[in-house]
Amino acid sequence: MSASPLSEPSLLRELDTRAFELTDTGRDWLVDRPLQVLGYLVLAIVLRLCLHRMINRFTDNSSGKSPILLRPLRDRSSGTVKGAILNERRKQRASTIGSVLKSAVSVMILTWFVLSVLDVIGVNVAPFIASAGIVGVALGFGAQNLVRDFLSGIFMLLEDQYGVGDVVDLGEATGTVESVGLRVTTIRDINGTVWYCRNGEVLRVGNMSQGFAVAVLDLPISHTANIEHACEVAERTTASLVKSGDFDSDILEPPEMLGVDAVSADTVTIRITIKTRPGRQWAVQRRLHQDILEAFDDAGIKAPYALGRPGGVAAESGS
Repeated sequence: MSASPLSEPSLLRELDTRAFELTDTGRDWLVDRPLQVLGYLVLAIVLRLCLHRMINRFTDNSSGKSPILLRPLRDRSSGTVKGAILNERRKQRASTIGSVLKSAVSVMILTWFVLSVLDVIGVNVAPFIASAGIVGVALGFGAQNLVRDFLSGIFMLLEDQYGVGDVVDLGEATGTVESVGLRVTTIRDINGTVWYCRNGEVLRVGNMSQGFAVAVLDLPISHTANIEHACEVAERTTASLVKSGDFDSDILEPPEMLGVDAVSADTVTIRITIKTRPGRQWAVQRRLHQDILEAFDDAGIKAPYALGRPGGVAAESGS
């Protein structure tokens, strides 16, 4: 009976010790660790905002100059294109590269935040880090096409092969680029069809929007027509269009008469070329074809198979 009074203080001390331990554990889980997680979260948000703001600064060209990010990279725009055209081209390229960099930064910061939170709550992150290399190798072998698409997309952006708004020929698809991603390029053709082209499958790129374009006019005439006179009429009509001012902002250089370009059994083809702004060559071609056709009719220059046309074979034989 005498041992019970002695055991009560020991029991009380043990209870106090356990209560103190539980209090420390509760404070650790309810206060310390949540504060650490909150600190990591605030740091991740601030770091992301700072890096995104830095990327925006490097890709900004509001002053009209080349963005800082593009200065070490090669600019494929021709020296004949100045002002708004060149500025718009740089803006598209900087915007695309900046978007990719922002996505990469966000993924890296999110990965670091998740690993840090796991470490705070007591999860051993070493196996995750070690397995990341193994998973990366497995993905590299199992998703070779995906990796090739991503690598091709990165090099396309760095080399400025094309950008949003360019008219390109990718082999199977030809049209205007609507979006450029690391894996897929979206193109809309002249019929309105949207094509999704994997970057890794693009073996060649024909860009019709970089630097300048050339309007090529192939004019077929009859063998019996006066070739020299036809060249003079076509050249005079082209010069009149240039002087009219309708295409002042589109035509970069005076037209060039190349003369006879091809001869077949029933056709002689003469060619004229005009250097224009990228994407405007088709409008210039359409207008010149119409004007030169009317000029040929007025001058009596016969076209191949011109049966029934004024000045044509049928008209002459009937007269």
